[in-house]
Amino acid sequence: MIETVIPADFFASLYYEFRYAPLIIQIAFVFIIIAVSFTAGAYLSILLSRYRGYRRDKKLAAINPVIDNLIFERIIMNDSIDPDTPASQVQLPIEDFHLPIFRKRWARQALVDRIINYRKNVRGNMGQLLRALYVQLELDKESYRKMKSSRWDIKVQALTEFTNMDMSISDVSILPLTNSSNRELRAAARHAYIKLSKNEPFKFFDVTTEPLLLWDQVELFKIITSTEHIAIPNFAQWVTYSSNKSIVAFCLKLIVHYNQLAAVPAVIKLLETKDHYLRADTINCLGKLKVEEVESKLVTMYGSQPLICQIEILKAVGRINSGEYVSFLRQEFLHSTDFDLRKHAAKSLVRNEWRAKELIQELIATATAENLLILKHCMNPLIKF
Repeated sequence: MIETVIPADFFASLYYEFRYAPLIIQIAFVFIIIAVSFTAGAYLSILLSRYRGYRRDKKLAAINPVIDNLIFERIIMNDSIDPDTPASQVQLPIEDFHLPIFRKRWARQALVDRIINYRKNVRGNMGQLLRALYVQLELDKESYRKMKSSRWDIKVQALTEFTNMDMSISDVSILPLTNSSNRELRAAARHAYIKLSKNEPFKFFDVTTEPLLLWDQVELFKIITSTEHIAIPNFAQWVTYSSNKSIVAFCLKLIVHYNQLAAVPAVIKLLETKDHYLRADTINCLGKLKVEEVESKLVTMYGSQPLICQIEILKAVGRINSGEYVSFLRQEFLHSTDFDLRKHAAKSLVRNEWRAKELIQELIATATAENLLILKHCMNPLIKF
């Protein structure tokens, strides 16, 4: 048997060759070592992550049927629980859940996740019973412990659990997180604050300095409009005083949704803002609220506005539908060089058809091929834009 023996001075020789090699060779060698090291580290990290995921899935596959069986038999199908008794007054058979496996943290987390999953799919008293189970098993203490974690993802997990279980949490614990530098934590805290705060669910609007991203606004809008018994304030206060433009823009959307006509004076003042995008949102709000008294001001300021605001003014004239500015719409449709302006002018003309029916027929008879196509497109009630 032949054995390969590395000479004792191999590494010394290698070091010598590296030391006296040209600089470009030394740099290339260093980069090769770094690249190989990072590649090996990445592969090891992926393998470790997959192994952990495999172990987690294997453990959950074993314990989830046990949890499901307990919840189904001891809570959902338990005939001894009076459905007319308030859930807060029911003493659930929690001793059946005191299995040795639930002393382990991962198993208790699996139990929390399954309770939340069941609660999402039930309503009424059964949902309250599952919440009572969560409290009586003292799983809420686990969530409070997570809130003290230094890791942002653990805090997000805790906030999600509180939100799904409709648990009360003090404002001082959650309000600072609504302005966190971490986007995920900031969004979760804002959602939880609106959902859980019993006094001033919109108070975080006062302290928010980070912008509300579009997806954040979508999620917040969904939570605000779907939360029962939420106290809706007059959003004009933030339109007037907030220095966060994204908060103001979001409040404009809420003003439209809740048809807060009392906020109109504050919204009209916002037309003087120097921010073109915020001014466009303001015009959009006034149009959707159909504020007829502002229509003349919008038409007057039209010529001095950027394209985004001009488009919103044309939309607003169509939505207000007063019929007073049909000539203005005709002028823009015939002479504007921008396609979007002509399209929205035509759409607003169609919306004012009760006043502009003869004009529209005249335009159809004399329009160019492109303008005729625009008019027919706008007159199709099935097409929305």
